[in-house]
Amino acid sequence: MTITYEWRGDFDDEAVNALHAESFDHPPLLIDWRAQTRRHSLGWVCARQDRRLVGFVNVAWDGGVHAFILDTMVTGDLRRAGVGTELVATAARGARAAGCEWLHVDFDDHLQAFYFEACGFKRTDAGLLAL
Repeated sequence: MTITYEWRGDFDDEAVNALHAESFDHPPLLIDWRAQTRRHSLGWVCARQDRRLVGFVNVAWDGGVHAFILDTMVTGDLRRAGVGTELVATAARGARAAGCEWLHVDFDDHLQAFYFEACGFKRTDAGLLAL
């Protein structure tokens, strides 16, 4: 089956909440993704197989030249099939078209190969302050 990718595609909160719960291994939450993305995001990418949401990534930004990958999610049965890589590539194209010069991401150690090798991110020094 064909998977389609859409920058700033329409989605419903229930589908993204279910995908987030599956991707990050927690019970479903009641996040208002539509309000959150429209208020704080440059864009987002929806991946669909037929009508089913099978992937999602949020792209936050600073209102200028920096965009940030957040919450990359792929349904379990399609992981390691290139869906996440295409989600990030579509997000990068959307951010570039919007005038961004940098796309940032942070991630857990077990995702290094995905972001560095599959998606082409470069290792940088960065800082993090736990609040």
